[in-house]
Amino acid sequence: MAPESAAVIPPPDLDERGRGLQRVVPAAQWQAHRPYVAAIEEWKKLRRAIVLAHNYQPPEIFHGVADLGGDSLALAQQAASAEAEVIVVAGVHFMAETAKIINPGRTVLIPDPAAGCSLADSITAADVRLLRERYPGVPVVTYVNTSAEVKAEADICCTSSNAVEVVESLGSPRVIFLPDEYLGRYVASQTEVEVILWHGHCVVHERFTPGEIRRWREAHDGHLEVLAHPECPPEVLAEADYVGSTSGMLRRVEEQRPPRLLLVTESSMSDNLAVDFPDLEFVRPCELCPYMRRITLPGILASLVHLQHRVEVEPEVAARARRAVERMLAVGRGRGG
Repeated sequence: MAPESAAVIPPPDLDERGRGLQRVVPAAQWQAHRPYVAAIEEWKKLRRAIVLAHNYQPPEIFHGVADLGGDSLALAQQAASAEAEVIVVAGVHFMAETAKIINPGRTVLIPDPAAGCSLADSITAADVRLLRERYPGVPVVTYVNTSAEVKAEADICCTSSNAVEVVESLGSPRVIFLPDEYLGRYVASQTEVEVILWHGHCVVHERFTPGEIRRWREAHDGHLEVLAHPECPPEVLAEADYVGSTSGMLRRVEEQRPPRLLLVTESSMSDNLAVDFPDLEFVRPCELCPYMRRITLPGILASLVHLQHRVEVEPEVAARARRAVERMLAVGRGRGG
């Protein structure tokens, strides 16, 4: 029988996971996290649950309790193949909705339903319908950073790691690309397809400036590899040595192993990579996603204990959104994010 409370349990002896995390999490802070990590592991077994964590989650979640992790495409793919009875999404609400859309018969939980997204908030299903009226016959590509209702109005979804491939897979001379303006501009620079843009922005990536990047380079005498996420403004991308999704950044680090690097994205990404690449120096701009930070270890534990907060999507909306997501997953299937 499952325990009746969310009380934490005594932590185990410090293991390899804890030693790795201590590279980026202060020892005193890790000691506070360890009981929650241990309790979450017990409750995952009791609930037959897994935790999916986005790269922007802090290390104590991404490395401490997540069973699977990655960027939005990786999480969608992992949700599609998940065999657990309960899926806890350590990310933002649209990611949990996507997991539910793909797994309508499973229990999908998000530890804090207020973990939203500025991009998802920037557009509604009614906006998409109006765009279709304005551009009849033009296919709609919707970034996964959108609500289920918006996905239901789309022809296909995409992530930052497969956006160009998805756009070109449609075989259309022009597409409507929603809602991230900067990602859309980057896609337009990589393809001959005409891209019709919306004006949504990521609250984290829009804050970076080219002057900031130049100052970081100067501070390190130019010995700095700069990797930027395509949700950043074009003038910021122009300052980077590499532009790519979070999974693309990971591949770049694995293949090139630059000794000192700056990831122009949410700062938890650098913390998480620093655990896996202790020999590299990560220069960290302090840009945190306020929505991702709503997910905490106590919140994950409470979500598992009380099976809260359940994510539900209206069946008709889910069916239409599922077609757009599955069409995305079929593009380049088998090659990952």
